[in-house]
Amino acid sequence: MSRTYALLFVVAILAACGGRQEFSAPRNLDNACALATERPQYFAAMRASERRWGVGVPVQMAIIHAESRFIGDARTPVRYTLGVIPMGRQSSALGYSQALDGTWEEYQRETGNRRATRTNIRDATDFVGWYSNKSRERNGIALNDARNLYLAYHEGHTGYARGSYNAKPWLLGVADRVATRAQMYDQQLRACRRR
Repeated sequence: MSRTYALLFVVAILAACGGRQEFSAPRNLDNACALATERPQYFAAMRASERRWGVGVPVQMAIIHAESRFIGDARTPVRYTLGVIPMGRQSSALGYSQALDGTWEEYQRETGNRRATRTNIRDATDFVGWYSNKSRERNGIALNDARNLYLAYHEGHTGYARGSYNAKPWLLGVADRVATRAQMYDQQLRACRRR
């Protein structure tokens, strides 16, 4: 009987160790080809979103990199009062896409995908494509304009239309890095014949 318990214990430990890998970041976030090889399910999800919404894989990759560094269960930090009393998270952002509760619910309603979760890469990439497509419809942003798609993603469609990002130099810097990363990913994917 003790052998059975020992075996169950080992299986439980292995399951606990292996389960976290689903949400962990890929090893090389600076190489799109390595990322596609290490996590083919990520690449397949982004290709499916590209076909559905018209937003290129490099743009999706750059936005997800900026939002969560490809960590599937990423959350915003906890806020503290007096440095020690937890007051909840900074926002409801969760998962690969860091979508907020309300925006995620809008996505679920509009797409009819009620079972979608922010910690599922397929759902998260579909969300990024959907939101970027909304940015094109509402604000006229080209689907290959990673910088402005990211600004609309971060500020919301109304905030983007008002130009709220202009008062945030740090955000403009992030948006520039997103654009640079999207170009880098595009060149890498072309070189390894994934585009």
